[in-house]
Amino acid sequence: MFLEWLTGYSDQFQIFNLFNYLTFRTGGALMTSMLIAFILGPRVINLLRSRQGKGQPIREDGPAGHIIKKAGTPTMGGLLILLSVSLSTLLWGDLKSPFLWTVFLVTLSYGLIGFYDDYLKVSRQNPKGFSGKIKLVLEFGVAAAAVYVLTTAFPQTPDNFETGLAIPFLKNFTINLGIFFIPFGCLVIVGASNAVNLTDGLDGLAIVPVMIACMSFLLIAYFVGNSVFSNYLGVPYIPGSSEVCVFLGAIVGAGLGFLWYNAPPAMVFMGDTGSLSLGGALGTTAVAVKHEIVLAVIGGLFVLEAVSVIVQVASFKLTGKRVFRMAPIHHHYEKKGWAEPTIVIRFWIIAIILALIGLSTLKLR
Repeated sequence: MFLEWLTGYSDQFQIFNLFNYLTFRTGGALMTSMLIAFILGPRVINLLRSRQGKGQPIREDGPAGHIIKKAGTPTMGGLLILLSVSLSTLLWGDLKSPFLWTVFLVTLSYGLIGFYDDYLKVSRQNPKGFSGKIKLVLEFGVAAAAVYVLTTAFPQTPDNFETGLAIPFLKNFTINLGIFFIPFGCLVIVGASNAVNLTDGLDGLAIVPVMIACMSFLLIAYFVGNSVFSNYLGVPYIPGSSEVCVFLGAIVGAGLGFLWYNAPPAMVFMGDTGSLSLGGALGTTAVAVKHEIVLAVIGGLFVLEAVSVIVQVASFKLTGKRVFRMAPIHHHYEKKGWAEPTIVIRFWIIAIILALIGLSTLKLR
């Protein structure tokens, strides 16, 4: 609405013509969400602290230092991220874009699921939250609706493109999954959401890799939605998908603002409210721009965290032995004596390297 109103005056005032440029609006969304997070951060944190009392419950089987250092820290900081992203997206985004709305609504839906889980943890002072099975059912339900919309409501060309799986390093080559693309897309979205959730275990550990992944997919979405760049790079051309850049820019800005308060020692945790929603945003974006496999590379850190949990559980059930001292893997290094900032910064470096590798697939085709 705001965008249409401003661009309507572009004939009379040339400066308003800037709002027709996606790059300008993406930068505006980033700056706006960052400022909102900076300004509202203290108020949101104080509100959460006053309402939650003891804050997020700490796992008794976790690293011993967490009980001392992190007890009493409020959670649900994802509300600050969602608020900043929502206001910024509605302000700068083209609200006629189905791609923008699909990613936006999945993010909010996963945020609500995470919020309810956080609420139960805080109110009951139990780190388990609500039933994992029910949570997965809700996540898959939302994901299925999103993938269905992306594959049927907005048909693409050439034939069978909607259900095609793009292969990195190969120009304009897709494998048609047919009806199986819907469950595949659901796995991508739900998997990304829960992988980010598992990564969120140390101060600042999850938010920076999320921002790195969002910046990477911001570039991918821009290239995929531009016929000139997509033709030059040999990637699928998806008209209108580049509008997701505004939303991703808003996440990066909100992430920067949130990191100010989440940096060690954290004043607030994002909780499931933030981690589930941000992971869902990444997964849905990957499906929308046909770069699902590339997400596994760019988000390789999240994959590593999730795989470490799967391996740990499988090994213990089958052999009674643990592969890691504790899972997810960042806790393994804590148990080995690594300092928390050391783990966090080294994982950030790994996230940057993986993002560069993932982006290289755009040209190496």
